[in-house]
Amino acid sequence: MATIIELLPKEYGFVAIVLVIYCFLNFYMAAQVAIARKRYKVPYPTLYASESQNKDAKLFNCIQRGHQNSLETMPIFFMLMIMGGLKHPSVCAGLGLLHVVSRYFYFTGYATGDPAKRLTLGKFHMLAILGLIVCTISCGRSLLDQPASS
Repeated sequence: MATIIELLPKEYGFVAIVLVIYCFLNFYMAAQVAIARKRYKVPYPTLYASESQNKDAKLFNCIQRGHQNSLETMPIFFMLMIMGGLKHPSVCAGLGLLHVVSRYFYFTGYATGDPAKRLTLGKFHMLAILGLIVCTISCGRSLLDQPASS
């Protein structure tokens, strides 16, 4: 009997590697938020700093928001990569790398304190997500087109 690994396309390994790279990006962003908490004196469990109480609130909030937004989209990204990669592993891995790189620039742009800078190169993460959606729909369609099992 074949194991699940033997049933997956060889190139699916790229999908797994890209997902791990995104995890490292998430660790980096979390570390930047922790550093900003100390630098701008925003203690836990405060999620966002109040501008009336902290002169650096906007800068901290931009760093926090950049990470938070990435956390909000991470389950969508992971699900699309895992499912779409079953049929289109190389394409999904490439789109996943585009997403990771775009997310890095989204975060670093946001972390400047000017929210508009998050979209300079960060805007391409949505292009990657749209491509992953197409790949996942294609995978689902292929599954539905299979003959019924007896």
